[in-house]
Amino acid sequence: MKKFILLSCIVLLVLGHNGYAQEKGSVLITNGTVITITDGTKENTDVLIEEGIITEIREGIEAPDGVETIDASGKYVMPGIVDAHSHIAAEDVNEWTHPVTAEVSMEESIDPNDINMYWALAGGVTSIHLMHGSANVIGGQNETLKLRYGADMDALRFDGAPRTIKFALGENPTRVHGQNFNVQPRTRMGVEQVIRDHFEEALDYKRNRQQYLEAKEAYESGNRDNPPVPVARNARMEVLVDILEGEIWVHCHSYRADEIMMLMRVFDDYGIENYTFQHANEAYKIAPELRKNNAYTSVFSDWWAYKFEVYYSTAYNASILNENGVKNSINSDSGELIRHLNHEAAKTVHYGETSKEDALKMITINPAEQLGIDDKVGSIEEGKHGDVAIWSGHPLSIYSIAEKTFVDGKKYFDREEDPDDMRVKIDPETDYDEASRRWYEESGRHGDSCLRGAEIRFNENGMEL
Repeated sequence: MKKFILLSCIVLLVLGHNGYAQEKGSVLITNGTVITITDGTKENTDVLIEEGIITEIREGIEAPDGVETIDASGKYVMPGIVDAHSHIAAEDVNEWTHPVTAEVSMEESIDPNDINMYWALAGGVTSIHLMHGSANVIGGQNETLKLRYGADMDALRFDGAPRTIKFALGENPTRVHGQNFNVQPRTRMGVEQVIRDHFEEALDYKRNRQQYLEAKEAYESGNRDNPPVPVARNARMEVLVDILEGEIWVHCHSYRADEIMMLMRVFDDYGIENYTFQHANEAYKIAPELRKNNAYTSVFSDWWAYKFEVYYSTAYNASILNENGVKNSINSDSGELIRHLNHEAAKTVHYGETSKEDALKMITINPAEQLGIDDKVGSIEEGKHGDVAIWSGHPLSIYSIAEKTFVDGKKYFDREEDPDDMRVKIDPETDYDEASRRWYEESGRHGDSCLRGAEIRFNENGMEL
């Protein structure tokens, strides 16, 4: 009986391990036009991926035994797209019950069954930044994922990605907390003060907690007569301390130039250096200041005017930021836009005459750098992960589509093998108006908005009491 129990435990351990395993694959892609992002574009070039890692990039590579070869003649091979702002694959988005909820994490809110991941793979996307919502001034921690669709929630996580957290400025936190509730913040002034007050509280907590732990150690080792008054561990304060010490990177929902300037002043006062302004529709107004502060931006290509604080924007935003040396990315914040981020990047070429090379950086290496994963993905380089997509033509062409998408060398999307029940609409004859409405309601702006989950505080007249 003991042997049976021991054997069962071993089997369960093995199965459990496999359940968390991140599968890797090997493949040789030949004769493609390889857009490396960091080392130019190479024609008639092969890319060998072995056990999830790019091992060779050159002409005439022989396939190792057992490795599948895919002929990419006439096609383009590009690194997988990285979306720096996404809410797909999320069970919940907003823990909106307090202006500061730094202790919660999207790590516990991953939906591994969300088919939006598969649809994103069909657009050449391989990694996303799963973000908390924008209902709070300091919201929850985010999670960087690889789109290993079909894997469990643990296997979706991007190993080695730095910790990040969501901040939010402007109308969203003031509307959710201040309007009709008399809870700070009600104004942009209040938003700033919430941040400063909590940073000061975190510094006090760090000092008091450290003094307590040192006194406790002294008491337990006999170097102190009386036990100290305990200072309990506070999960929220611990996270805020980590932000102040640079262990957690900030990604901040923002629109207006004045509020972006405000947060840069606050961060400068507290020595916080690594941060990205998400949306940042008015960032073009202060591009030199952003560059001076080494701030990153992650913007929509031409999406604005959907609420009052987003009226002042321009389709030249990304190009102006790029011209001023600001490291900028194009994000989706949408289960619909994420399927064609290549076209969103192409708009910077159309509107602002940004070079094609820089436009592609905005959906590959730039977002990877903003997430701290650029040493692993975002370009096709030897030693990096085998996250690549094969495109029918140049990825910035309106006529091009992703044909195959690989994560860690394993194929997760193949247009030739695309089953009917994985498509946006099973019946291609469905009325367009009905299909587009479904997208908008289930997967578009409403379905994946930064305020998802906070709607409970709204009614037809505005806020609920």
